[in-house]
Parts: sequence; C-alpha cells; structure tokens
Amino acid sequence: MIIDPHIHMVSRTTDDYSALALHGIRVITEPSFWPGYDRKTSESFKDYFEHLTEVEPARASKFGISHYCWIGLNPKEAVDTELAREVMKLLPEYLDRPTVLGSGGIGLNRNSRNEVAVLEWHLELAAQRDDLVLVHTPHLEDKLKGTRLIMDAIRNESRLDPKRVLIDHAEEHTVEAIRNRGFWAGVTLYPLSKCSPARAVDILETFGCENIWLDSAADWGVSDPLAITKAADEMRRRGFDENKIARILYENPAAFLGQSPHFQLPC
Repeated sequence: MIIDPHIHMVSRTTDDYSALALHGIRVITEPSFWPGYDRKTSESFKDYFEHLTEVEPARASKFGISHYCWIGLNPKEAVDTELAREVMKLLPEYLDRPTVLGSGGIGLNRNSRNEVAVLEWHLELAAQRDDLVLVHTPHLEDKLKGTRLIMDAIRNESRLDPKRVLIDHAEEHTVEAIRNRGFWAGVTLYPLSKCSPARAVDILETFGCENIWLDSAADWGVSDPLAITKAADEMRRRGFDENKIARILYENPAAFLGQSPHFQLPC
C-alpha cells in the first residue's frame, strides 16, 4: 500500500484515480490550493471546500481509494487580507468534517507581509484547535528565506507542537533545517519547479529517512500523479530494500497523518 499525502485530485480525471489504484496508491490527501486564478468572494471558497469534503471522497471511493483533505487559504490568495478574514470565518465548520486532517496548504508564496499575517492567523486557529498543519513553502529562489520565515512564525505560536507540523516542498538546502527544528519535511516530485525522483532519492541518501515523506502535488499543471511510484523504482535501482521503500511511501506518512483523529488506514 502507498500513500500520496499531497495531490490535487480536483484537477485530475477519473483515469488518474484508476491509475493510482492500479499502482497501489490506496490513500491520498489533498491540501487546499490555488485553482490558477484568484477567487473573488468567500462564497467561491465555500463551494471549493464543499467539493473537497464531499465530492472528492465519493469519487475516490469508487476506485477503492481513501481521500482526505486539508482546509485553508493558499498563500497565493492571501494577499487580500479583507477576503482572507472572511475565508478564515468559514474554516472551523470545514475543519470539523470527518475527512479533514487539519490546516493546509497554508504558508508563503512571495514572502509578503500580508502572507505572513494570514499564515499567523491560520497558525493561531490550528493551535486553538490542536490541529495538524501542512505548510506550503515558496518555490525557486525564495524558498530558503520563506522556509525560515515560516519556521519562525510557527515557533512564535508556542502552543503548536513541531511534530504535528509538516513543511512541504522541502529541497536539498532546506530539509536539514526543517528537521533540526523538530518539524516533518515533505519532498515534492514535480517536473518543473520542484524535485525529480532522482533528486528526491539523493535527498534520502544524504539526509536519511527520518520524519520525511514524498508526494506528487499533481495538479492542473505539468505534473505526474504516479511520481512517487517512479521514486520507488529509483530507490530499488539504488539498492534500497523493500522495507525502507515501504517506510518512505507508507509508514512515514501514516505516522504523521495518524496524529489526526480523523485519519484511518484502510483494511
């Protein structure tokens, strides 16, 4: 059994669900994300959260896949703080739904002041509720700065346990810093702006397999919903045994996600 802990099935087809099932991906989690355009009203977010919590679990179940999600305001839409305040009022209702694991994918995109403020609002809410947190880090040249800002913001919310926070889209220059501060790290296999399977396995060989997972983040862009199975092939090619592969693709994500009372592994 394989878990893809970050994939955007709202933008994928039923053929993709079929392919996931055929390759042993039985559990997926879907963070809230940017749809490729800026939503203008809180009602549009409400419709999206309904889709994440109602439509996708039903669609996934037809293929024997358990679908969970994360609810939050993606940082690409955190610039308008007035709209963000309206969206924040919606979150508690959806965070209580049975397939929701916690707050995500929140974080930073351009490391702006407004993005940091909205991130802090999310962290305060997560701390109040004792929710898990999945954090999006900026891409490319702003990643290191953004990752440091994110970790500082989390540390400033003293009620949050770092072991209940995963910082995603980690790369060679951020994985060690993330884990040294007690957080989990996610490595995203995305063809253009993130890691290839080969780079991801390089990271595992260099930094080890503790408190880390791999995910595809497949969405409406150039992406691959089977990317983590290709990373498994790369691990086999380099001599990883099946127990270690299972640890990365199943046991590690199950351990982190299992901290949510809503998460259950399929029989």
